[in-house]
Amino acid sequence: MSGRPEQLFPLFAGIDTLPGVGPKTAGLLEHLEITRPRDLILTLPHTGIDRRRRDSVLGADLPQVLTVEVMVGQHRAPARKGGAYRVTVEDAKTSFQLVFFHARGDYLQKLLPTGQRRVVSGRVELFDGIAQMVHPDHVVTVDEAADIPAFEPVYPLTHGVSLKQMTKAVQGALSRVPDLPEWIDPEQKRQAGWPDWHAAIAAAHAPQTLADLAATAPARERLAYDELMAHQLTLALARSKLRRAKGRQTKGTGALQARVLTALPYAPTGAQTRAVGEIADDMANPLRMNRLLQGDVGAGKTLVAFMALLIAVEAGGQGVMMAPTEILARQHLEGLRPMAEDAGVVLEILTGRDKGAERKAKLAALARGDIHVLVGTHAVFQKDVEFHDLRLAVVDEQHRFGVRQRLELGRKGQAVDVLVMTATPIPRSLALAQYGDMDVSVLDKKPPGRKPIKTALISNGRMDEVVDHLRKAVAEGRQAYWVCPLVDESELVDLTAAEDRFKRLRAALGEGVVGLVHGQMPPAEKDAAMAAFQRGETSVLVATTVIEVGVNVPNATIMVIERAEIFGLAQLHQLRGRVGRGDQASTCLLMYQPPLSEGGERRLTTLRDTEDGFRIAEVDLDMRGAGDLIGTAQSGLPRFRVADLERQAALMATAQSDARKLMADDPELQSDRGRAARILLWLMEQDQAIRLISVG
Repeated sequence: MSGRPEQLFPLFAGIDTLPGVGPKTAGLLEHLEITRPRDLILTLPHTGIDRRRRDSVLGADLPQVLTVEVMVGQHRAPARKGGAYRVTVEDAKTSFQLVFFHARGDYLQKLLPTGQRRVVSGRVELFDGIAQMVHPDHVVTVDEAADIPAFEPVYPLTHGVSLKQMTKAVQGALSRVPDLPEWIDPEQKRQAGWPDWHAAIAAAHAPQTLADLAATAPARERLAYDELMAHQLTLALARSKLRRAKGRQTKGTGALQARVLTALPYAPTGAQTRAVGEIADDMANPLRMNRLLQGDVGAGKTLVAFMALLIAVEAGGQGVMMAPTEILARQHLEGLRPMAEDAGVVLEILTGRDKGAERKAKLAALARGDIHVLVGTHAVFQKDVEFHDLRLAVVDEQHRFGVRQRLELGRKGQAVDVLVMTATPIPRSLALAQYGDMDVSVLDKKPPGRKPIKTALISNGRMDEVVDHLRKAVAEGRQAYWVCPLVDESELVDLTAAEDRFKRLRAALGEGVVGLVHGQMPPAEKDAAMAAFQRGETSVLVATTVIEVGVNVPNATIMVIERAEIFGLAQLHQLRGRVGRGDQASTCLLMYQPPLSEGGERRLTTLRDTEDGFRIAEVDLDMRGAGDLIGTAQSGLPRFRVADLERQAALMATAQSDARKLMADDPELQSDRGRAARILLWLMEQDQAIRLISVG
């Protein structure tokens, strides 16, 4: 696997080795992320122009592109400089005009000699009742007419590159396409009716009708599948690497879990019981666990995670739960403490704040095995942190924990099992793209006792009513969040918006009732303001979006979101999830500034009509597209040239099971199909995967 296979060399040469691509065009193509012939062959036409010949422009539905044979009539040069040069032509049924601007008369006389027949193709429009073809795309003699494609593919273009240049470059790249061995499972290929790779590339660039441009056309579907397959193969390699690193069998006795379940005021949901079962099976298996626990806001992930940690303790080992920030780590500690007391296990926290003697004592207790469950931030990664027998790591994921970190964590203990929790419901297609190396457990039901949250849309002209509503609630001893939007990139503007709102609410509700948290505060001040709100010393917390992450205040029953229309759906759903955590009914008020855009209205009404995070995520995906949904840049979500994550979710699922099966049958990719798959990985530039094979 040392280097790129030789048959791919022509596809990875410089783009300027193609006909008609000089340094200038090469520079322009970079805007389309095209730097080699390989990129061109994977840049498929997005539409096409029907250039089939007609006998006349008469009766055509104008404007549209038409191709007709004409008799050339008289030329009329422009009356004044910069005017239009017109040539009258006649087809089988009517006459019309060809129009040219900035034209050289002698050139046009040669191109269109009066009294001769020519075939012209271009967009025909009506001006003052006269049909005109301005700047025809093609003017050829009748003998050459066969050179005009009946259906001409149209490529994505960039400023300064014409369709002609692009088509010529693509044709040049196509002449270099090698025959490659087949990497798709033969049965899968037969059932789907897909062509070979070489044939698929050729067909995708030579569509005959609009139907050939659809994502479902066999050639295009196959090429999309190739991309998805390469991506899933990379994830499957990472997964088998994690699993091949020998795991340990961790079997619980159920004794500690039973104590917690007995103390619970309600029975766990079916989804919770099922998830704990899946995790227990994985931990008992000698392979490393690499599982994602995906649950909506308030679906009861904490209980599932703690049960998993207890399995580790029951087996004589330790567990660790990691959070991205100190405030969240402390919150996990608060959430787990009552359960730890019920189970009789020792729970401790380790963050960057621990210093000196206190830190030393904690590390010693950890190494002796006196601490059963450790909660912490990234501080638990530090060199001097040693466990007595670490069996399970639970990671509270805020999309900052990629495949690489999952591999790293495994080094802390002997073959640690990993459980990643996410509170962001992700549609299945994206979950496969982002977490395809993991097994997924989904919590899709809320535990009993959670009251639904009433959500209402209110225009910001009714601010006074909202403040009155707040005043009554505060008098009844309830608490509320008031979220100010990050209107502007500049922190100072936001700061003033939040501070102004804070001052106005303080004036309306009284001193000492309102707290403030924003991104510009020193962490200690932020923590203090949060803590005061958590203890109930302040009743209203004015905040910029910093609070969306995991804060738990059961007594908070009102969430006001100002300018809700400029927030994303997922973010609004996360913010709303901060209320409704206690036993009282809660409300979420979405304040907007009219008039609402169509998208803004769809986001807010979706939120009003459903609390189902997965349904919300589907709408979000539909509205924003995959890259935006999880911010492609930091998400590690692949950028596909052909495949469409939103619309080809089913194809992604097939690619995942196919990739996993191939890895199971041929872990070293040494069979004929395995070797073909290696070529696919090079073709799709899955360098990470290639490294995994070469070291594996």
